[in-house]
Amino acid sequence: MEAAALVVAAPVFWVLAGNAGFLRAALQDREPADPGTWAFAAVLVAMLVALHALLLVCWPRRILKPVVAVMTVATAAAAWFGTRYGVVMDPGMLRNVLRTDAAEATELLSWPLLLHLALYAGLPLLLLWRLRLRPQGWRRALLQRGAVGAAALAVLAGGVLALYQPLASLTRNDHGLRYRIVPAALAWSAGAVLAADAGAATRAKSPIGIDARPGPSWAGAARPRVVVLVVGETARAASWQLAGYARETTPRLATLPVADLGAVAACGTSTETSLPCLFAPVGRRDYDESRIRGQESLLHVLARAGVAVHWRDNQSGCKGVCDGLPGDRVDARLAPGLCDGQRCLDEGLIADIDARLARARGTQLWVLHMLGNHGPSYFRRYPATFEHFRPACRQDDLRLCSEDEVRNAYDNALRYTDHVLAATIARLAAAGDRVDSALLYVSDHGESLGEYGLCLHGVPYAVAPAVQREVPMLLWTSRGYESVVGLAKGCLRPALARERAAGRVAHDHVFHTLLGLLDVRTALHEPALDLTAPCRPDGTTAVAQR
Repeated sequence: MEAAALVVAAPVFWVLAGNAGFLRAALQDREPADPGTWAFAAVLVAMLVALHALLLVCWPRRILKPVVAVMTVATAAAAWFGTRYGVVMDPGMLRNVLRTDAAEATELLSWPLLLHLALYAGLPLLLLWRLRLRPQGWRRALLQRGAVGAAALAVLAGGVLALYQPLASLTRNDHGLRYRIVPAALAWSAGAVLAADAGAATRAKSPIGIDARPGPSWAGAARPRVVVLVVGETARAASWQLAGYARETTPRLATLPVADLGAVAACGTSTETSLPCLFAPVGRRDYDESRIRGQESLLHVLARAGVAVHWRDNQSGCKGVCDGLPGDRVDARLAPGLCDGQRCLDEGLIADIDARLARARGTQLWVLHMLGNHGPSYFRRYPATFEHFRPACRQDDLRLCSEDEVRNAYDNALRYTDHVLAATIARLAAAGDRVDSALLYVSDHGESLGEYGLCLHGVPYAVAPAVQREVPMLLWTSRGYESVVGLAKGCLRPALARERAAGRVAHDHVFHTLLGLLDVRTALHEPALDLTAPCRPDGTTAVAQR
């Protein structure tokens, strides 16, 4: 077989076997009986084949088969997750894939997936392995590849001219549509992520908050102060009882004096995006990924001011926001009986909290990064005793369960988060005679549970449904905490209630609110984004709208 023939044959297979999701989305508003629909589809298919032929046309014969093999496997996998869960392979999602640990990857494996890969990748790879590409002189190879490349460019140009108006409308109405084209979108996203990571690796993070210093309340503080920041995982406001959900997913928190902030706008729809954004001064309102990843985080600013910062992880790491700072991971040594060899339950985050409180000195920030509701295996996130809603999905592949079963498992996991948060507050309150403390909980992003045919998360922010963009957030303070950090006594909960009623709280407030809670002064601090500011004599500015 001539190499030029493979350059055309492989794209034909990819388009027909892996791009059903793209074609379905592109044709969804067209009538099947209309001949124009079929003509439109035919031109789209030809353009997709031409696009992928251009991806292959320059590869030398010796490595053409390995390149085709890798792209075939990638196409099969992307088609599965795109069809099964509505996953779109933009750079953010691909970064999630590249950062996935072994435990997460294992949970995504299923027999239907393996069967799909065997059919759409295994069989083509077997055929490819048996295929022999004939050697060619460089002139003949150049002539054939040049002809294929010229033909592909002509098809693309002709297609754009013929379909300019409908294509322009499609791309305007669905910004994520181009990322459904596989494997081209995978190649583009991989290049974007690797280029960004390579650039970040060659330069040190820029320091921020060089002027950070302790506020007036630090002087002569008689007792230790501890702020616990709990970063939740995949908890959505739409399923949070305190935010108005009909089910009792937060029964213990509902009995405690917490200030719940309702549906809070998240920075992103994945941990890779939301976590760095959450700890950045610019947040979502002025989002700049390269700037956020290229700078230090809030944690470094606080440490510079003298706060003892510690990150404890029960998930996939801090995504760079805690680099160079003290931290540890939940494991069987820290939390005996709570780990199964791959994952630990979130109670492990507070297994030694009494001992930590007993030895606390000065001003401290403890960040607890939860496993929370990380999908798709919601049933693995809680002990059997927390299976309150039944029947619950007990499959790693959500499509093997009904929507009600998926929702039950998800809500059970939320009830376990409620338990962990309530237990943490109880331990902090019990130490209230010797430690002044506060707890701030906020989820990183939400989750789709079958709405609009979507599961999990990571849909591009501009087109993501509200269930992926709106998350719960709450604050609790010990009896003496507000006054010792200079806040008017009894002011904070009513002030937060007003902000909840206005519906204007976002991840952007976390950076500045933590500066306020810890009384750290820096020019980075924006009182308009500090939820504690209305309760401070020198900061009565109203909280900014998101």
